[in-house]
Amino acid sequence: MIIVTGGAGLIGSNIIAQLNTRGITDILVVDHMKNGRKMRNLADLNTRDYLDRQDFLNQIQAGHNFGEVEAVFHLGACSTTTEWDGQFIMRNNFEYSKVLLHWCQAIGAQYLYASSASVYGLAENGFREDRACEKPINMYAYSKFQFDQYVRSLAGQLEHQVVGFRYFNVYGPREAHKAPMSSTPFHFNNQIVAKCVCKLFAGTDGYGDGEQQRDFVFVEDAAAVNLWFFDHPDKSGIFNLGSGRAQPFNDVARAVVAWHKEHRAVNASIEYTPFPEHLKGSYQSYTQADISALRAAGYDGCFLSVEEGVSKYLDWLNAGDPTRLEG
Repeated sequence: MIIVTGGAGLIGSNIIAQLNTRGITDILVVDHMKNGRKMRNLADLNTRDYLDRQDFLNQIQAGHNFGEVEAVFHLGACSTTTEWDGQFIMRNNFEYSKVLLHWCQAIGAQYLYASSASVYGLAENGFREDRACEKPINMYAYSKFQFDQYVRSLAGQLEHQVVGFRYFNVYGPREAHKAPMSSTPFHFNNQIVAKCVCKLFAGTDGYGDGEQQRDFVFVEDAAAVNLWFFDHPDKSGIFNLGSGRAQPFNDVARAVVAWHKEHRAVNASIEYTPFPEHLKGSYQSYTQADISALRAAGYDGCFLSVEEGVSKYLDWLNAGDPTRLEG
């Protein structure tokens, strides 16, 4: 059996989709389904069972026998960067991850977990998997950073695979439930569908209008990295998971506009809105994953460009099912 926590989320559901393409359906989904719309991410997938995240934790701590567990993909977490209840965040993200880590070691299961590129903060020293580059600036980032530190502290003591992925800006199918936290391609598409215009931030930090740059990684590429490490249980470590390529938000907007012009004969426009005052000084105007460690580990898969990934995403997003556009 394979367990996917956060299995109804963006990355988790795409990992399940790729497992299904291999014929793997003996999957336990663990999630928090208070937002029932997340079920749409699972409705076309094949899994064996579902457990609420707290019930799953309770059963582990009670010594429940889940049978033979091959791997745990741990994506479940509170990812809200504006949540400042530190006690809640550390219990939900940090302590939960520790329990799963030690449980996987005890039962001999592979453990592949979600870290975050947010651990780099404003990235004054770059984006390498190195303590000198890490300076989290919110509780979510701190919880991910501290768990990475905990894993590092166990170096030489872990007998079974442990892999952490520092995700950069992931976008793609099965993210509508994230609502305001959904990706810019998702929001730009909805804006064009509604009013034939997509809106970007004006310039800041020395960048021109819409020229702030991020490392955008298509979710299917991110899931493929997870499955490569699943196939290579001898590989452990903490790795950046991005495309290794920074592109401006303007590229994303132009790709969405181009798709609608080609497929819907819609001539949409791009507008710039004043940069929010409350984000000044705490906004990442530039991110680009250093993926040299990922390549050194042996992963040689390709990552789609923004133009390629956005086109593929919008083909899926605008395929006729209105629930794909709803939060």
